[in-house]
Amino acid sequence: MNVLLDECIPRKLKHEFKGHSVSTVTEEGWSGRKNGDLLRLAEKKFDVFITVDQSLSYQQNIAKFKITTVLLAAKNNDLDTLRSFISKVCQILESSKVTGRIFKVKL
Repeated sequence: MNVLLDECIPRKLKHEFKGHSVSTVTEEGWSGRKNGDLLRLAEKKFDVFITVDQSLSYQQNIAKFKITTVLLAAKNNDLDTLRSFISKVCQILESSKVTGRIFKVKL
């Protein structure tokens, strides 16, 4: 699965997703893009977009994009905090792909 990590997520987290191709918004050269523009770019190249941006689902009509969005409901975006979400996120990645859907992952 091709996964894109939002720029608010530490780059080192990408190494936790074994068996998936993971890139970051910064690596793609998309830093600073507004959410709608970012999702339009991402849906052309990625299957899943992972973020901690809690307002994304209120700002965008996720269903119109051909990308699955995973929202991590974390208390902060520290690497150690986000690592605790990996097993639940991997379960989503390994399940059947649901285009235009948002998954909110809580601990």
